Amino acid sequence: QVQLVESGGGLVQAGGSLRLSCAASGIIFRFHAMNWYRQAPGKQRELVAGITTGGSTNYADSVKGRFTISRDNAKNTVYLQMDNLKPEDTAVYSCNARYSDARSPAEYWGKGTLVTVSS
Repeated sequence: QVQLVESGGGLVQAGGSLRLSCAASGIIFRFHAMNWYRQAPGKQRELVAGITTGGSTNYADSVKGRFTISRDNAKNTVYLQMDNLKPEDTAVYSCNARYSDARSPAEYWGKGTLVTVSS
């Protein structure tokens, strides 16, 4: 059974930092690209950051220079370091694992962790 379990969310003041973690089980972690998405109330879910199996990263323009995604294949865990947080970063942050195989692609989601940034 595949599980992605996020942790590290909470309430923080603007300008503060949080580190999210997503622990994966039931998959061969190193074969999966990992992504962080977020969804704010009344808004569509958006991609925040992604990291490939080779370690290449990409970020939404709104978080570039403030957020850093990383992965530890030995611990089957992906992280999102969030610095200089802003109220508009308030959202439920979800972890996503993606296996891009032409014959049997697969995608998995965690349940999410709430990040609230107060002004």
